[in-house]
Amino acid sequence: MRLEGGCYCGEVRYVAEGDPMMQAQCHCRECQYISGGAPNTFIAMPAAGFSYILGQPKQFTRKDLERAVTREFCAECGTHLVTKVPGLAAMIVKVGTLDEPKQFQPQMAIYTCDIQEFHTIPAGMKTFEKLPGR
Repeated sequence: MRLEGGCYCGEVRYVAEGDPMMQAQCHCRECQYISGGAPNTFIAMPAAGFSYILGQPKQFTRKDLERAVTREFCAECGTHLVTKVPGLAAMIVKVGTLDEPKQFQPQMAIYTCDIQEFHTIPAGMKTFEKLPGR
C-alpha cells in the first residue's frame, strides 16, 4: 500500500509505503485530547517505508511519562501527522491527513476502556479494552 498525505496548510507532506500493520480507531484518553474529543483513526505503517517529502514536522514528547509517545505535527497549522511509539517500528499515520482517506479500512476499535458515550463503533467491528492480546 502507498499512502500520501500532509498537513492542512501544505507545509509538510509525507509518503508511507508497505503493508499496514493495523488500521483502527483508538478511544484512549490521550488520543481524545489530541483529536479534540473523538476517537483517533489511524493506519500503522512500517517506519522503514515512511518519509517526509516536503518540510519537516515539529515533535512533542511528554517528559513526565514512562515510554511516552512522540507526536509529530506541522509547526505552521498544528496538524497532527503521525505518532511514534517507543520500541515499535511503525509510524502511526493519522487518517485525516491522507490525500485519500477512503484507503482507511478500519479493522478494530482499541482502548474501549476509555470510550465516551458519544463515540460510535461500526456494528460488527472487533473491540478491545486495551490492545489486542493484552
